[in-house]
Amino acid sequence: MAVLVVSAAAVLLLAPGAQGAQALSESDNPLVSVLEAGLGAGWLSTTVNYIGLLGLIASFFSIIYAYSRQTFALSRAGYLPRVLSRTNGRKAPTLALVIPAALGFVLAAFGNGDILINLAVFGATLSYVLMMVAHQVLRARNPELPRPYRTPGGRITTGIALLLALAAVVATFLVDVVAALCALVALALLMAWFGFYSRHHLVAAAPDEEFAALAKAEEELE
Repeated sequence: MAVLVVSAAAVLLLAPGAQGAQALSESDNPLVSVLEAGLGAGWLSTTVNYIGLLGLIASFFSIIYAYSRQTFALSRAGYLPRVLSRTNGRKAPTLALVIPAALGFVLAAFGNGDILINLAVFGATLSYVLMMVAHQVLRARNPELPRPYRTPGGRITTGIALLLALAAVVATFLVDVVAALCALVALALLMAWFGFYSRHHLVAAAPDEEFAALAKAEEELE
């Protein structure tokens, strides 16, 4: 964690200081651009560029695993169409792997890269807001709930993180209104799907729903 914090702070402060924020805003590879501006195009900038590329390629595997399992779990519980939770002979969720990948390929091939990145940033920052709100609500309603992990600083930390996440959400509208509005429309459509259809067809035997039912039963007993 300390390495990540120091590295992120160094890039945030030193990169604009070396080349200027305006120049970096137009660069597709800011870190390499700064190295080339300060030291010239040489072995160091090339090495950093290839290391970043290898890291990006390595992350693809975790992304593929994560989106397929998430799609599979949501489909199995009834939040998404059931066909997405079908598995092959080796119990791999084939459609949950292929359909999101095909959608991502089409968007990457024919879509605007900047808009796609801003869409992802909007979704990420919104998820941060929801996580911070969930933590605050959980601590307020169930303060005695056993917690194997305690957030350093407690509700103060998540309160600060919530304010920063809200600022980041607002910033996405300032950077690209079209991307933010597209993300809002997609979110509204998914919420409508849940409100009008999927919540009436949830699978009670799905693990997530079983856990929720057990938690509700325990609360009623108390």
